Amino acid sequence: MVLSTALFGKPAFRNLICNGLVLAEDGKKMSKSLKNYPSPMEVINDYGADALRLYLINSPVVRAETLRFKKEGVFSVVKDVFLPWYNAYRFLVQNAKRLEVKGLAPFTPVDATTLQNSSNVLDQWINSATQSLVHFVHQEMNAYRLYTVVPYLLKFLDNLTNIYVRLKRKRLKGRTGEEDCRTALSTLYNV
Repeated sequence: MVLSTALFGKPAFRNLICNGLVLAEDGKKMSKSLKNYPSPMEVINDYGADALRLYLINSPVVRAETLRFKKEGVFSVVKDVFLPWYNAYRFLVQNAKRLEVKGLAPFTPVDATTLQNSSNVLDQWINSATQSLVHFVHQEMNAYRLYTVVPYLLKFLDNLTNIYVRLKRKRLKGRTGEEDCRTALSTLYNV
C-alpha cells in the first residue's frame, strides 16, 4: 500500500477482504496431530460444497472474527436453505407433470412480462419479492457485505414456502381452473 501510494499516488487495491480464523469446535486451533476437525471432503460429501460455502458466508469469519466450525452448522444450512428451496421446486415439477397426467397440454411457462400483469395479489407480491432479492444480492455482493445475503435469502425462502406455496396450494394444484393454475405455476417457475 505504501509503495503503490508513493509510486503511483493511489492505493494498490479498491477492496480488501480479510477473513477471521476458523477454529475447531472446541475453540482450539485446528490441528492435524489433534485431529480436532472433520475432514473437508467428508463435509462436502455429506452436505455439498454449496452448503459449506453458505455456512462460511453466513458466519463471523467473513467479518474478520473467529468461527468455531461445527459440522451441524453446515447441516442447518441444508435444512434451512436447500431443503425448502428443493421442496418448492419439487412441488412445481409435480404439479406441472400433473397437467399432462390429466391429459391437458404440457406445462410451458408464461413469459415474465405477462406474469407482471397478473391480477393475483400474491403473484404480484412474490414476483416483487424475487426482484427485490436479486437487487439486494447484487447490491450487497458489490459492496462486499457477503454476510447480509443469507439472512435475506432465508426470509425470502420462508415467504416462498410458508406463505406463497402454502396459500396458493389449491391454485397450484389446478382446483381454481386450468388457466389460473398455469399462471400460478408460471409464477413459481419464474421465482
